[in-house]
Amino acid sequence: MYAVIASGGKQYRVAEGETLRVEKLAGPAGTKVSFGPLLFADDGGGVQVGQPTVSGVTVEAEIVEQGLGKKIVIFKYKRRKSYRRKTGHRQPFTALKITAIRAGAKA
Repeated sequence: MYAVIASGGKQYRVAEGETLRVEKLAGPAGTKVSFGPLLFADDGGGVQVGQPTVSGVTVEAEIVEQGLGKKIVIFKYKRRKSYRRKTGHRQPFTALKITAIRAGAKA
């Protein structure tokens, strides 16, 4: 079974047992997180498409890690004007392990 969840303004296709990185969520490692109602759910034949959401199906996950992504460099430059600015950014993320996709649960 797999489902499509929305987190941090993005959509993710998730299946039970997989790990994925999403935009930062509050909570330390080991915290349980629940997503529902979903955008799409498939239980191996019974497809449910949300208009806009599918009620009665939830995705349960556990926070595995809180971290920072790879550094990106922002470099501003104007030729012949002696203008250079170099900054960097590391986007925070939360690593989630999908523990269960439950159908029939009230969201």
